[in-house]
Amino acid sequence: MLQTWVIVAVSVVYLGLLFAVAFYGDRRADAGRSVINNGTIYALSLAVYATSWTYYGSVGRAATAGVGFLPIYLGPTLMFALGWLVLRRIIRISRRHRITSLADFISARYGKSAALGGLVTIIAVVGIVPYISLQLKAVSNSFEIIRRHPEITSTSELGHIPLLQDTALYAALLLAAFTILFGTRHLDTTERHEGMVAAIAFESVVKLVAFLAAGLFVVFWVFGGFNDLFSQAADAGLTTLFTLREQTGYGTWVWLTVLSMLAIVLLPRQWQITIVENVDEGHLKRAMWLFPLYLLAINVFVLPIAAGGLLRFGEAADADTFVLTLPMAEGKQALALLVFIGGLSAATGMIIVETIALSTMVSNSLVMPLLLRGKSRLAHRDDLAGLVLGIRRATIVLVLLLGYAYFRLAGEGPALVSIGLVSFAAVAQFAPAILGGLFWKGGTRRGVLVGLVAGFAVWAYTLLLPSFADAGLLPASFLREGPLGIELLRPQQLFGLAGMDPISHAMFWSALLNIGGYVTVSLAGRPDAAERAQAVQFVEILAEPVRERRWQVRPKVGELQTLLERFLGREGAHRALRSYPEKRPDSLTTEAAPELVHHAEAQLAGSIGAASARLAVASVAGEEQLGTDEVMEMIGEASQIAALEERHRLARELHDSVSQALFSMTLHARAIELAMRQEGSDPHGPAYRSLAQLRILTQGALAEMRALIFQLRPDVHQKGLVAAVRNHAAAVASREGVQVGLHASEEHLPLDERAEEELFRVIQEALYNSIKHAQPSRIDIRLNEDPDLTGTLVAEVTDDGVGFDPDVPRPGHLGLKSMRERTESLGGRLTINSSPGSTTVRAVLPDILRRARSDRNDG
Repeated sequence: MLQTWVIVAVSVVYLGLLFAVAFYGDRRADAGRSVINNGTIYALSLAVYATSWTYYGSVGRAATAGVGFLPIYLGPTLMFALGWLVLRRIIRISRRHRITSLADFISARYGKSAALGGLVTIIAVVGIVPYISLQLKAVSNSFEIIRRHPEITSTSELGHIPLLQDTALYAALLLAAFTILFGTRHLDTTERHEGMVAAIAFESVVKLVAFLAAGLFVVFWVFGGFNDLFSQAADAGLTTLFTLREQTGYGTWVWLTVLSMLAIVLLPRQWQITIVENVDEGHLKRAMWLFPLYLLAINVFVLPIAAGGLLRFGEAADADTFVLTLPMAEGKQALALLVFIGGLSAATGMIIVETIALSTMVSNSLVMPLLLRGKSRLAHRDDLAGLVLGIRRATIVLVLLLGYAYFRLAGEGPALVSIGLVSFAAVAQFAPAILGGLFWKGGTRRGVLVGLVAGFAVWAYTLLLPSFADAGLLPASFLREGPLGIELLRPQQLFGLAGMDPISHAMFWSALLNIGGYVTVSLAGRPDAAERAQAVQFVEILAEPVRERRWQVRPKVGELQTLLERFLGREGAHRALRSYPEKRPDSLTTEAAPELVHHAEAQLAGSIGAASARLAVASVAGEEQLGTDEVMEMIGEASQIAALEERHRLARELHDSVSQALFSMTLHARAIELAMRQEGSDPHGPAYRSLAQLRILTQGALAEMRALIFQLRPDVHQKGLVAAVRNHAAAVASREGVQVGLHASEEHLPLDERAEEELFRVIQEALYNSIKHAQPSRIDIRLNEDPDLTGTLVAEVTDDGVGFDPDVPRPGHLGLKSMRERTESLGGRLTINSSPGSTTVRAVLPDILRRARSDRNDG
């Protein structure tokens, strides 16, 4: 018999070990030597998906539904095998926009809507509370079972423990304190918790080892191997354990697979680990095979343990406890204690990450927008970093207490898997907004709001309220007869739809209303300017970056610094401003450049969310509405796209009609000349001379036409940027009598078609400006990768002319502005330095080569 103090002591020591691992991970991160910058650690941390549901509940479900437990793990395997493009898009968007939560992502996609972020947060908290209660139930029950051994205790008896004697209450409070130490020690502009991720990866190893130890023990100690176990199961009539039973039909199988595919991304803890804590996008490649392999390993012994438990205890025992009770029944106390620690790992890992993710959502997307929009005195505090941390800590405690309350009120009866599926169905409501936002520019904020409200209402009515009815909190007639006796409104047979299990039934109606509302309302309306700008940023994320909207009112640098200090603290604000890539103005009274304002907003977004950061910057910038200049800028961008398409159309038509006609005329003229010569015509006669002159004129016109076509649509992508620039440089040198040299580090730069054409236009415009304004004798073009910044491309055009003032407006010529806009559209910056004797146009494109190489390798 294990003494209570031994179990408690081992548990506390184990939690202390987790904290030591987390502390070590944070210390390494602070020293610039990340311990989690490793694909294996990333894949192991994803196994936070394997909670006590997996550890205990899979065996319970297998005992009643046979192989019906498998869809919960097939879904994640399919998502990582087939959803690489989706996951990569989400990670890249989140990194570029400093998105730190699921609510922040949806809010940012649909115009940085604070209302939408708040709604998503509320749905997430309500939907995840049952899942947290599941973990508390598993910890409490397993502790009481192992503590009371050899007395046999059923889980139904454990549901009637007095409040102050309930292990789950103390576990909730202990885990709240532990989570606060783990994830809310300081406010970080990246919202990464490297120590926490390291601890979760360690926990994943512990629970896998513990479960495999239990499985090996059951198969090879309790029974004489797989053959002996399966033959005894067959003799006992348990062969249906290894088949798909009737109650788990193919429809249920499909719904559960889809649900788990969505849950592996949309559960807040999975979003936190998969997206927010991702250090390197390339780690997904290893996770694609290692994470499914982990799921396979931890499920290998599920059916054998279920069969062994049924053979040993019969169907009267609680199958959710077989993993723990089988070693106990054989008197293996050390193994039972290891299994208990494995279950503790499964539950605590989920609770820690889930509550950290939810606390970030509550503070960033619910509380802070309300404070910043309202007139609360709290919003005007000088130190808001402490307030944000306080909100997060209070949220952690509140969410865990809500989970405990659900456990006491409604979570005592259902099996572990049933509780988990309720939460899976809740987070699935976010799928239309996220997947639609990734691939459809027409989705609107109103469409998402309508779809989410409708889907969440159906989820609550068809799944959440029935769980209260099962617990006796609502009358049983509510399920049998419907509210007020209206049978069409029966929660589990809504509008007469019968013959489906509760999860499939709820998912059918919620998906129908959610997707229908999202699509219908979006098509009936039109995205506003902010939504359209964000739609381009999200849908075209795999293309080169598109410039974001800039603030039109420019606050003082000092005002920005004060704002950052309120949220990040003095040191954090100075660190954020030092990370600004351009030179920061020396005077705090200088107006901040739009780029600096945007940089400050991005830094705040990493700590308080995109919507809250927008509101905070608006408090010093003084406005957020689209001004005339911004409208004109958007019109200008649209005009550029239209002009580009028009140039391509003209080039095609000129090539297909005029240039081919000129080429035909040249051939005909040459053919007539040869025929006249063969007939003995006078080569010096007027007809022959006129024909020769016509041929020469036609050839000249054809050359001019080809040059014009090249100007309209340079054949950059087929020949490559370097070759196209070389051809153009040779043409300019020949036409203008100027020496033009090209220096390129690579003959074929790995750029996409759009980037190549935009860069070609920048170089072309720079050459034109140099010749027109500087009267040079030599021009040098350089296309090289920055030796100090791997993956950064630098394009330079330098001449030895008289120079010119780039700030002096030149009517009728917009070349300088066009070059800047083209460079910025690729995510770069352009500088022009001109003085007597030298002019240099320099375009720096950070990471463009690294991203292009990564995309090419992925393809």
